[in-house]
Amino acid sequence: MFDDPTDFGTFGRYAETPVEEMSPETRSAYDYTLRLRGLVPGPHKIWLANPRLLKAIVPTGAYFQTDSSLSKAEIEIVTNIVTGRWLTAYATYEHEKIGAALGGLDPKKVEALIAGLPTSFDDPRQQLVYELASTLVQPRVVPVSLYQRAKETIGEEGIVDVTVLMGWFTSVSLTLAAFDVPSNAVGLEQ
Repeated sequence: MFDDPTDFGTFGRYAETPVEEMSPETRSAYDYTLRLRGLVPGPHKIWLANPRLLKAIVPTGAYFQTDSSLSKAEIEIVTNIVTGRWLTAYATYEHEKIGAALGGLDPKKVEALIAGLPTSFDDPRQQLVYELASTLVQPRVVPVSLYQRAKETIGEEGIVDVTVLMGWFTSVSLTLAAFDVPSNAVGLEQ
């Protein structure tokens, strides 16, 4: 019963609507995402099921692409820790590649981030981001000394960016998990 291929849509369990068949509200959200992101990636395909919510959350993802106080490497450190925590095949596969290619991270370090294994970074900011995100994802209390080092190294703005990015990628991960999106999913070409 559960192995029936009709249980799955075009992107995991989610059955995408072709652009030309979208309702006006969904098409508006699709176009909005396309304008801000340049594409409608992974979970955004699913978030189209709720166009009002998609329009509310797309700017957060776009912020991390263009305006964050975190470097691309720091963003990928956080992202790989979170996707590894939530065991989401699609996001983990995508960000394992992105972490090494665009984030410039050593593939062995990305592997450790995903697997929850200890690693370290020569760059003090990257090391601090790693420690903070690793502590928060476990969950653990952030000790005063870690908070003080974070404040000195990445500032309160950086701490906020790390925590909101973790929430963002938790939403990404849980969406992908709920819709059982496999690592090789591509969805409709739109």
